[in-house]
Amino acid sequence: MAALVSDSLAKENKDKASENSTAQVIGGHGTNSYSNNSSYQRLSANVVTKKIEDAIMKNLDVETLSSTSNIFRVADFGCGVGSNTINSMQDLLQIVEKKYISQCPTSSQMPEFQVIFNDQFTNDFNTLFTYLPQDKQYLVASVPGSFHNQVLPKSSLHLAHCSYSLHWLSRLPKELRDERSPAWNKGKIHYTSAPPEVLMAYATQFAEDLDDFLSARGREMVSGGMVVIVGSSIPDGMPYSQVVNGIMYDCMGSILMDMVKTGSISEADVDAFNLPIYACPPGEFIEGVERNGLFSIEVIELMNPAPWLKGPIDIPVFVKHVRAAMEGMFSNHFPRKAIDELFDHLVLKLSDISQQLESCYRDGLQLFAILKLK
Repeated sequence: MAALVSDSLAKENKDKASENSTAQVIGGHGTNSYSNNSSYQRLSANVVTKKIEDAIMKNLDVETLSSTSNIFRVADFGCGVGSNTINSMQDLLQIVEKKYISQCPTSSQMPEFQVIFNDQFTNDFNTLFTYLPQDKQYLVASVPGSFHNQVLPKSSLHLAHCSYSLHWLSRLPKELRDERSPAWNKGKIHYTSAPPEVLMAYATQFAEDLDDFLSARGREMVSGGMVVIVGSSIPDGMPYSQVVNGIMYDCMGSILMDMVKTGSISEADVDAFNLPIYACPPGEFIEGVERNGLFSIEVIELMNPAPWLKGPIDIPVFVKHVRAAMEGMFSNHFPRKAIDELFDHLVLKLSDISQQLESCYRDGLQLFAILKLK
């Protein structure tokens, strides 16, 4: 973090960093990069591959969609860096091709396929494209920008995909850092174990973001187009402190407050920082979609994101995955040395409670939804 010339300037810069904190994964091919530490995310996404195929085969009318254009466009919103998004898009294209063969057996040729990769302007698209196969049978484009806004031309998109991205808030509610607000999140970095006013502030911001996301896709998509959403969730009414991520966020906050006591960071640093992450329960998600009114819900269910997880959690590997996905947010706010200290202590703290973490892996923490534009 750059040297600060005054306390007031420091507070202003921290507020801006916190307000603008969104997903910023580590790019490149380094040891701590997201591209080398995202296998857990891929395994969780793989859980729904068959369900996506079933939904497309049942609900996507490719004959009608192809009647107005010979180009079929697929977009991954919040693509990140690495091979996960490439593999997901290739899986989708194979399913769409299968649907074309099934629904249009007499067609002389397949449409041209175009895959669009979307993420923040800071995303490392250069590294992403090194994972593209040389023999790919589709056109490729990257479109940087927030998926809470329209990023593609009107009525140009047929199939949208968003996996483990929608839980990132577009911004943090300002009341989290307002000492006069009941939602002031003093000494904490998330709504886990926080007062109900903090949770409500997060939920309200997510509802606004979801509406923006759906409205943007509604403008971009052709009538009958589909949106596939996979991401973090939690059963309605369950406290977030009962799931692995919630326990981890509490540990992060506790570690940061311990670092305040040793002088590594200031208490004001912690009070000004909050993780822009919200796991939306299905009830709130359904309400948001219905309130927006542009899409019908074809499929929605909660799933176990890690049925493949057997035996003890490898805590150091787990933390490396977490760091690859989240370090960008911390680096906007804390010095590098403090970030290293945080994640080093996180390995130790989570190792001490590894059995508790293992007992918290359960069904119902992954949302799977298929939406169709009316």
